[in-house]
Amino acid sequence: MKKFDYPPVLCYDEYMMKKIFSILLCIPILLIVSGCAPKTDEANFFAMDTAMSLKVWGGDNVCAALEDRAHTLDGKLSSATESEIHTLNENGTATLSDDTLALVSRTLTLSNELKGYFDPTIYPAVLEWGFIDGKYHVPDDAWLDSLTSLIDGSRVKIDGNTVTLPAGFKLDLGAAAKGYLADECRDILDDSDADCAVLNLGGTILLYGEKPDKSPFKVGVADPDNPANYFGYLTCREGVVATSGGYERYFEQDGKRYIHILDPTTAKPVDNGTLSVTVYSDDGTLADVLSTALFVMGAQKASDYYKTHSGFDYVILTDDKLYITEGLYDDFVLNEGYTFPIVKVTR
Repeated sequence: MKKFDYPPVLCYDEYMMKKIFSILLCIPILLIVSGCAPKTDEANFFAMDTAMSLKVWGGDNVCAALEDRAHTLDGKLSSATESEIHTLNENGTATLSDDTLALVSRTLTLSNELKGYFDPTIYPAVLEWGFIDGKYHVPDDAWLDSLTSLIDGSRVKIDGNTVTLPAGFKLDLGAAAKGYLADECRDILDDSDADCAVLNLGGTILLYGEKPDKSPFKVGVADPDNPANYFGYLTCREGVVATSGGYERYFEQDGKRYIHILDPTTAKPVDNGTLSVTVYSDDGTLADVLSTALFVMGAQKASDYYKTHSGFDYVILTDDKLYITEGLYDDFVLNEGYTFPIVKVTR
């Protein structure tokens, strides 16, 4: 089994990832997702604090509309800019556009269903750990305990398009925004004359339409030890593939690693042996949220959740095993040089 020896760095944040992905975007997307039809339209740009790469076959200037939608949503949903969510967080109340309200409502619904494994009111804890401004530090336990009282999506009030937060609460839609964008992009593609599309929205990939040869798409799943490489490949039809990993943003202090994925019940970074979670679903928002929630759950609780819920499948890599649900088990192939004990998860 390939051992994941993490690189000897103190922090690995979005700034570094942007540099890496700006290089990767120059590489044809066939290295990430293989096969479609002759290229007709493409775009590379930054939005939602990540690099995005779009390729559409058979459409007429569809990428321009897709890119515009990405920037529009970014301007509304970002927690760190003068957006609607920023205004809500600063003032404690705001009247939101239909776009923003739709995602706020959906994330609160999913938060209720996921019962502590995902919560969009996690933002005060994300700020405290320094994952927004890069001023990384480990808060003391007493302060973290006090922060958990500010993490409870059930206390957010919605009246029409007006959303009101309890004192001290702040929203972060980062774990759902790219999945929501994928759903919105699918609607744009449905209204266009596009035949096939591959949209890499920074770790969330929308696969659209059907290849001329009727074969499935092929998606690489990043090696946590070297995100530019893939430890395996997933073949699937159209849908959304979303991945979350502790390697995406972290810092180290006193020899211990602290990742950006936080447990809402403790306000602390997750430390359960999970390295990455990849979720496949027709529902982009669900795929994005579950890639985070299942990471927080860990492999065993994720398996229990899968047995009682539908509409998704996953690949979870831990520090000692690879877990693949039955819907993807026959469609996942390890890359050459990688060997893991594989556990098939069934309903």
